[in-house]
Amino acid sequence: DLQLVESGGGVVQPGESLRLSCATSGFAFGNYPMTWVRQAPGKGLEWVSSISTGGTTTWYSDSVKGRFTISRDNAKNTMYLQLNSLQTEDTAMYYCARAQEVGLTQLNKNYVPRTQGTRVTVSS
Repeated sequence: DLQLVESGGGVVQPGESLRLSCATSGFAFGNYPMTWVRQAPGKGLEWVSSISTGGTTTWYSDSVKGRFTISRDNAKNTMYLQLNSLQTEDTAMYYCARAQEVGLTQLNKNYVPRTQGTRVTVSS
């Protein structure tokens, strides 16, 4: 069975950092572009970042460009999202998914997260 498990969220102050992980199993991880999306309290899903199969090409939303870094380790079937210079507006539940389901550079508006996500709270 396809499984994706997010972790690494937490409560931090503005300007601090977090590293999110997306551990996967049940599919050939290295063959799939992958994506992070997020949902802030009371708001809809937002596409955040995607990464190509080999990790050489990455895409970011304007809201996180320059602050977040997406990466992957195909040997570990895991994707990461380094969140630096966190802002209160980054407070959200973060989800990972295969890009073919959620979107590569923009959100598939029909997508509904099927994983638990990891919560990031940025508060002073």
